[in-house]
Amino acid sequence: MTELNYIILLPIVAGIILFAFPRGTRILKGILALMTGLVALVFAVRLFGWENGIHTADLVPAGMAAGSLFNRMMQGISGFCTFNIDPLSRFITLCTTVFTVLITVYSLACMKGEREIRHFYPYVLLTLGLTTGAVLTDNLLFFITFWGILGITLYKLIPGHDEASSAAAKKTLIMIGASDGIMLLGIGIIWRIYGTLSMSALDIPTTYPVLVAAFLTLVTGSFTKAGAFPFHTWIPDYTQKAPAASSALLPASLDKLLGIYFLARLCVDMFILEGWLVFVLLLIGVMTIIFAVMMALIQHEYKKLLGYHAVSQVGYMVVGLALGTPLGIAGGLFHMINNAIYKSGLFLVAGNVEKATGKNDLDHLGGLSKAMPITFVAALIFALSISGVPPLNGFASKWLIYQGIIDFGTQPGAANQIWYIWLGLAVLGSALTLASFIKFVAGIFLGRKSKALEKVREVSPLMWGPGILLALVCLVFGIFAASWVVPRIIMPLYGSFGYTGIWQSTTVSMLILASIVLGVLIYWLAGVRRFRTDEIFIGGETTRDQTDFPVTGFYKTIQDFRFFSVIYKQAEKKWFDIYDVTAKIVFSLGNLLSKAHTGVLTAYAIWIFAGLVLFMLILFQFIIL
Repeated sequence: MTELNYIILLPIVAGIILFAFPRGTRILKGILALMTGLVALVFAVRLFGWENGIHTADLVPAGMAAGSLFNRMMQGISGFCTFNIDPLSRFITLCTTVFTVLITVYSLACMKGEREIRHFYPYVLLTLGLTTGAVLTDNLLFFITFWGILGITLYKLIPGHDEASSAAAKKTLIMIGASDGIMLLGIGIIWRIYGTLSMSALDIPTTYPVLVAAFLTLVTGSFTKAGAFPFHTWIPDYTQKAPAASSALLPASLDKLLGIYFLARLCVDMFILEGWLVFVLLLIGVMTIIFAVMMALIQHEYKKLLGYHAVSQVGYMVVGLALGTPLGIAGGLFHMINNAIYKSGLFLVAGNVEKATGKNDLDHLGGLSKAMPITFVAALIFALSISGVPPLNGFASKWLIYQGIIDFGTQPGAANQIWYIWLGLAVLGSALTLASFIKFVAGIFLGRKSKALEKVREVSPLMWGPGILLALVCLVFGIFAASWVVPRIIMPLYGSFGYTGIWQSTTVSMLILASIVLGVLIYWLAGVRRFRTDEIFIGGETTRDQTDFPVTGFYKTIQDFRFFSVIYKQAEKKWFDIYDVTAKIVFSLGNLLSKAHTGVLTAYAIWIFAGLVLFMLILFQFIIL
């Protein structure tokens, strides 16, 4: 169990120790956190040499008396410390450690000279250890323990320097904490009926209401962590106010990996889904895609725009896993990995731009491609990848999901017969994603550069290095998707499958490269580059400033469209925010119940008696169950 000790316990223990370091040792803490992450990465790689199956941790210290009380206690705890080592858990663990190392490197330069989050690196290490613990454990009790504490680290990795960021952190903590409480109910139902907390031992049908309730409670936690509709509303607020390193670590990568990993366990391993549940999951998936991307289209703050796209991409994963076919599940898992790659890269790009300019609004940016060429190239690759443009990795995983939907339509069932709706909405989501990322890239890097940005320069290699590395992975995973990535990495996660369509990613990549080279040759040989650049003027007066038109203005027509304008106005009033709606309901009920506080002792006694009767009735129902 040495590898598991280093992967899970080492980051947790190191994180706790780093809390004792004084504030002025930020660089030292960062270096120690990076070294700890690298050690965890080495042992995560060594996990691939383990046999598949359930492994039990031996927590009894050597040389301890066999009959002692402490020995018996540790043996009892060891019985719960079971870990499921299979291709999926190994690969998610590897991805978790890789992203933590990259973002730790990025943070060493990103947070220099800024108001840092206190104890940033200790919380990063705690997040690493708890995430790998949740991924590897087979015991639902240990899982919910790791999962629940992660809500606290998520809360602490957003600064509370002003009222807005404090409100975003509080919203995150409440929504994650509430979903964790709901998950406990589902775990309790499973324990009461099946008498086991081992995920690998469960094969639960969803033919009974109480078992459906258990599934829905656990799915609620998965959706909230990953950011699926309607439990997604904490993510845009979080990404808008959190530092880029925090956003790239949690909502973009680790939270997505963990949330979708658990959804895969639920849908593939733990539960047998009925047809109507498949329909519900598919509906939630396409709603997540469309609703989030429509909100992203109208955003002016690029970090909030990326936050909505972090939500939208989850919809594709939900659709893929809900299909239940080998092709669909493989597509969902592949997209989970791809999304973590390019979405983390996009947040790192956003951090670079924010660090270099100090601005968050697209209206105040533009023309930075020459000043920040490396960041621009990385941003362009990430934007094309998330939009599903071939031959990048985002297209490869979406292509698998599209094929999975078509394959799903060949099977009987109500949800299967309307496969064209699921396919059409998924493709529409990709088109709208491309439209919003044209806005993102053009608004930051293209167009005219204002005088306020004349001194902007590229950020340090520690900041653009991780982004370029992730961009190269996007290219490799896309170009070699069919020939290497899918058969060598994705198929071992779930199983082999056949393709519905044909996709030769390497051949297409060569054709695209040839067309680009040919276009460049024509450009240079034809002498098209010989042109003059001058100021626009009318009647001898320079009108450059007056004729400038921000890229966000082109998207205002969508917001002003008659049908969409009504929806957007209600969204501004938080009508679709489950957090705000629930808060209003709770406060209204509180005001209503406050009227019962009459100050009369007899009235209080009646309320207490009524509450006890209600509690006993509920408890009696569980005893019967």
